Amino acid sequence: MSTFDALREQLLDAATAFSGDGDALAGILSGMVDDVDRMLREELEIFPVCHHSPASALAMTRRLRDRRPKVVYLELCEDLRPLLDELRNCRLPVALQAFATQLDGFPPGSGPLSVIAPVTEASAEYQAIAYALDTPGVEIVLVDRSVDHVFQWLPQETDGPAGPAPEESGSADDGHGDEAALHGDAVGVEIGDLRPRFAELEKHLLHHGKVRHWSEWWDQYVEQPLTGADYGTYRQAMALVGSLFRRLRPDGDGRLAVDEERERHMWARIREHLAATGADPADCLYVCGAFHAVSTVAEFGLRSEAPPYEISPRTGTHWLYGLIPSSHSAIEAQFGLARGSVSIAAATWAKAVKRGGLTPHRLEGQQGGSGKRTTKATKATGPAGAAPPVAAPPAAEPSADRLTGFLAGPPALDGLDEDELRGWCVDIVRLARRNGYLASTADAIAVFETSILLAGVRGRARPTPYDFADAAVTCIEKDVVPGRRDVRRLCEILLGGDKIGMVGYAALPPLVRDVHDRLEPLGLDLTRRTQQRVLLDLKADPELEPCSDLLWTLRYLLPDGAIRPIMGARRLGERPIQESWDVALGRHQREIIELGYEGVTVEQVLEQRLRRTVWDPQATAGVALAAVEDAILYLGGRRLPSELGARAVELLAAERTVDDAPEVLRRIRRLLTYYRASEPELPAWCEDFVTAGYAHYCTLLPTAFADDDTGVRQVGAMLGFLFTLEGLALSLGCDRAQLELAVRQSHPRAPAKVALLWAAQTQLGLLTREELRARCDELLANPLVVPAYPLYVSGFVQALEPVPGLAPFVVEALSKAFARLPDPVLLPWLPTLITTLRRHAPELVPVLVREAGRTFPGTLAELDAWTPPWERPAAPPRRARAAPGPSGPVPALLTRHPATTGAVAALLGCTAEWGSRQENGEVAALIARHPMTTGAVADLLGA
Repeated sequence: MSTFDALREQLLDAATAFSGDGDALAGILSGMVDDVDRMLREELEIFPVCHHSPASALAMTRRLRDRRPKVVYLELCEDLRPLLDELRNCRLPVALQAFATQLDGFPPGSGPLSVIAPVTEASAEYQAIAYALDTPGVEIVLVDRSVDHVFQWLPQETDGPAGPAPEESGSADDGHGDEAALHGDAVGVEIGDLRPRFAELEKHLLHHGKVRHWSEWWDQYVEQPLTGADYGTYRQAMALVGSLFRRLRPDGDGRLAVDEERERHMWARIREHLAATGADPADCLYVCGAFHAVSTVAEFGLRSEAPPYEISPRTGTHWLYGLIPSSHSAIEAQFGLARGSVSIAAATWAKAVKRGGLTPHRLEGQQGGSGKRTTKATKATGPAGAAPPVAAPPAAEPSADRLTGFLAGPPALDGLDEDELRGWCVDIVRLARRNGYLASTADAIAVFETSILLAGVRGRARPTPYDFADAAVTCIEKDVVPGRRDVRRLCEILLGGDKIGMVGYAALPPLVRDVHDRLEPLGLDLTRRTQQRVLLDLKADPELEPCSDLLWTLRYLLPDGAIRPIMGARRLGERPIQESWDVALGRHQREIIELGYEGVTVEQVLEQRLRRTVWDPQATAGVALAAVEDAILYLGGRRLPSELGARAVELLAAERTVDDAPEVLRRIRRLLTYYRASEPELPAWCEDFVTAGYAHYCTLLPTAFADDDTGVRQVGAMLGFLFTLEGLALSLGCDRAQLELAVRQSHPRAPAKVALLWAAQTQLGLLTREELRARCDELLANPLVVPAYPLYVSGFVQALEPVPGLAPFVVEALSKAFARLPDPVLLPWLPTLITTLRRHAPELVPVLVREAGRTFPGTLAELDAWTPPWERPAAPPRRARAAPGPSGPVPALLTRHPATTGAVAALLGCTAEWGSRQENGEVAALIARHPMTTGAVADLLGA
C-alpha cells in the first residue's frame, strides 16, 4: 500500500466528476501524487524551497535544529563556493557574482558576462549556509552547474518564465530606480523558481484568487498557510506545488531541457561527493527548488540505474568571483516580482521569528544584526546556531500522509490584529504628510476601514500588507503625487523599506581596498550611500594631489554620479588650484567592485582599457588620439602615450575614408600645443603622424571633393590639417607640390565644396581675392543660383578653419547678399541660411560674428555715415618717381656697399667691374627699367 493511495483515489474521483472520463486531468493529478511519493521515498532527504520565501526559511531553521545534518547539498553554482565564507563580512542582502571579460569559447562581442545569485537573511539558502559555516564538522557542497555552463546553455533557453504582470513591472520613476539597477545586466540564478510558465494558468489563478499579481497570490495561498505548518506538511505541500507547475508546463517549453540538464548535473555531483567522502546519506540534506525536488529524469535518486551523466567541460573563459551589494528592489526587478514583495517577505519573516520564539542561524560577525538573542533561545540552539551539547529529539516520520488533511481542511487563519493595522494607518498618514500629501486623521480612519473591506472582498480574515497598500493608495493619493514618492512606495518604506546590502572591507577586491586606503586622507566614509562633498585645496595641501589624481581616474572609469566634479577641470597643460567633488562611491559599490575584476589598481584597469580601445577592430585615428590624451591626463609619462600614438599613425595610414577628419584635426592640434609648451621637442610619433597625415589627406583630397557621401565638414577639416600643419610638415620633409597638385585635381560639384575649393585656391595663390570676389558677385547676379547661395556661404564658413584670413571676405559675401537680394528672394532664403550654418558650422559662427563686429560700426550714430570697406573707392596708385641719374643717391649708396651689390651681380651673372662707365650705365639702365622699386627703396631710406 502506498502512503498516498487514499489521496490518489479522492483526486481521481474529483477528476471524473469535473471532466467526465478525466483521462488528462486524472493523469495530472495522479502524477502529482506520484511525484511527491517518489521524493519521500528517496533515501537522501530532499528539502524543497522557494526563493526568498519566509515559510521556506522557517521550515529550514526548524529542520536544521531538529536533525543537524553533517552535509548540506545546495542548489547553487558549484564554483561560487569560495564566496560563501566572505558573507560574514557583508551586510545582507548581497549577491554572489561571477564576472568575465576575457572570453574563450563564447561568441565574440558577447562579453562581458556576469552572473549573480542574491542572498537575503529571510531565505532558506542563507539559513543553510549560516548553519554549515558556523557549525563544526558540517560541510556545504554546491551542486548546480557552474557559471560557465549557465552561458553555455543560455541559448537553449528560448523562452523564459511567464512575464510579470503590468503591475509588477516597475517604472523608471518608481522612486528607487538606482537601487533596482544594483545588479546591472547580470544573469540571475536563484534557488526555487516557483512560478507557472503557463500564462493562461497564471491569469486564471490571479483572477479567481482576486489578486493583482503573482507575488500576492503566492503570499495568500501558499506562503501564509505554510508559515506555521509542521515540517512534514510543508515538505509535501511545497513538492506538490512544484509538481503542479512542472506538469502544467506547455509543450515545447525550451527551458525544460535546461532544467533537466541541471537536475542530472546536481545528482551526478551528489553521487560523486558521497562516493569520494563515504558520507552516510542519512546525515545529508539536499536543498533545491521545489520544481527540481520532483524531477522525472532517469538520474533522479541515489539508486538510479541510469548511465553516469557526463558533465561537459568548461570553456577557456577566465572567471572572476566576488560579492556585490544587492537590495530588495534589485531582487524584485531581477526576477519579475511585485514591487515591495521582498520587503513584505522580510517583515513576515521577522514577525514569524518573533512570534515563534525561533533563533535563526546567522553567520558570526555578520554586519547589521537584528539585536541580542534571548537567553532562552541561546540555550536551545547554542551561540551562532552551533550544535547543542545534547542530541535533539528525532524528527517525525516524514513519509506519513500530511497532504490529505492539509488540502481538505481550511487553513488556520489569523484573526484581525487591530493594533497592528491601526499602527500602519497612523504611520502611513504621518509619512504621507512628510512627503507633501494633505493627509489627516480622517484618512487614517478611511485606510483602516478600507483595508478591512478589501480583505473581506478578497476572502481574507485579516488584511494583508497588499490590502493595506491598496487602501492607502485609494484613500490618500487621490489623483496627484506632490513629491518624488507615491503612496505605494511609502507603504513599502513603512512595511520594511528597501533594505540595501553592503560588502564589507575585508570581502572587497584588492583594487577597491586600495581605493579606500588611498582616499583615506579625505576623511570620507566610503561605505555610506549618501553623497558627500569634499574640497581639495591643492596649493595649501599639496599632499592631496594623489587623491585628486585618483578621483579623476575614478570619474573616468565609473558611471556618471559616482564621482562628480563641482569645481576644477583636468585639461592638457592645466592644473587646478582648488577642486570640489561630490563622492557617492557607496551607492555605486557594484561598479567599483567590477573594476576589481579587471586589475589590481585603477591605473592598471585604465591602461588595459585604453589599449583595448585602440586595438579594437573598429578603432579609428580619432579614437586613438583620444586615448593618447586620456593617457596623458590620467596616467602621465611618455611610454604609454607614445605606444598609443604609434598606433594612431597606423590607423590613420590605413583609413580609406575621411569621416574622422574633424576629430583628428581637433585632437592633434591640442596635443601638439601641449607638447610644444611642456616638452623640449615633439615626440617621434607626433612627427610621424603629421607627415603621414599630410600625405594621406593630400592623396584623398580629390576623391573627397568629388564624393557625395563625404560632407563639407570633413573636407574642411582635411584642408585645415593640410594648411595649419603645413609648416611643420614641410620642415619634416613633406613636399608642398603634392598639396598644389591635389587641389588642381579636385573638381567638386556640390556648391559648398566648390566654395571650399575656391578658398583653398586663394590660400595657395592660385586665385586672387579680386577673382574670388568677382565669382561671388556673379553668383548673386544669377537668379538661378541664388537659392543655392547659402550652400556656398556654408562652404566659405567651413573654410574659416583652414583659411582664417578669409573671415572678412565671408562677412562681405553675406553683407552683399542682404543688400542686393530683393525681399521675395531674401526672406525665403533666411531659414535655409540659418539651418545651414547651424548644422554645418556651429563652432565657426562665433569667428564670423567677431569679424562682423570689427567690420560694422558699433553705434547707430556711426551707421549713417558708414561705408562698407568693399564699396570704398580704391586708393590711387602711387605715382612712380623719376629714376635718378647716375649721379643721384642710389649710385652713391651702391658704391658705398660694393659687397652686397657684387653678390647680387654674381647671382644674376653680371661680370662687369666697379668704377667703369659701362657699369654705371648698366645700373642706370636697370634703375630706369624698374622705377617703382627704386622709388620704394628711396622712400624707405628717407631719401
